[in-house]
Amino acid sequence: MRKKAKRVTLSRYDRLLQILYVLAGSAIVAIAFNLFLLPNRVASGGVSGISTILDALVGWKPAYVQWAFNIPLFIAGVILLGWQFGAKTLVGTLFLPFVVLLTSHMNPVTTDPLLGALFGGIGVGLGLGLVFRGRASTGGTDLAAQIIHKYTSLSLGICVALIDAIIVITAAFVFDLERGLYALIALYVTSKTIDLVQVGIGRSKMVLIITKQEEAIRKEVLHTIDRGVTRLSAYGGYTEEERPILMVVVEQTEFTKLKQTVRAIDPSAFVIVADASEVLGEGFKRT
Repeated sequence: MRKKAKRVTLSRYDRLLQILYVLAGSAIVAIAFNLFLLPNRVASGGVSGISTILDALVGWKPAYVQWAFNIPLFIAGVILLGWQFGAKTLVGTLFLPFVVLLTSHMNPVTTDPLLGALFGGIGVGLGLGLVFRGRASTGGTDLAAQIIHKYTSLSLGICVALIDAIIVITAAFVFDLERGLYALIALYVTSKTIDLVQVGIGRSKMVLIITKQEEAIRKEVLHTIDRGVTRLSAYGGYTEEERPILMVVVEQTEFTKLKQTVRAIDPSAFVIVADASEVLGEGFKRT
């Protein structure tokens, strides 16, 4: 009989930290929206993009539009998908429009739509990255995409992309084609910034070393560079001889030293280097 996976219980500190991530992230998204996206008519997808379009067409306040979409979508998500979003997503769903309303009087930082798209995308990406670190979302069209995904054969990624594409195309018709292109720029910058917040700036290197001087290199990595080594069993595709592979993960600052060490011991070693965007464990990040 298959055992059920143990449920991870978070401490009060972790729960509080996640709530703070959601609140801080939602506030950053709202401020970036008011300072950069809304004044420059950059409707970069999501409910915020819909509120930008409706603000231009009929003058409805973006905060009220966002509540009007977010709350029903959250309720529909609970009914159709189950109570899997939790209180933190509800907090983001309600708090983001609230901050949009509170900061609606703030003067825009720039009236250049390109700068608005770039820095608005960075701000939204930073905020959403923090919200995702809090294991929540700000609701809105993300929930709509999950509902569509459940009842169609479309992947979740395609559902999100389709909804954002419809909003961007609508913005291009309501404003002009140029604003639609700015919206695409903002979407791209947002996605890259989210990745940066999730993964971090510092990137490690994963190095695979195929060498006949395996033992000498292993000792140098362990004792000189002070990094762990994993020995992988492998066989040469041509010779069919056993040819072990040493796998080492190092920080970028340690990579040059590792490369020089391998070259000094075995100049003919075959070395493969790849970026490791996130490494968890001893000697690296704990969580």
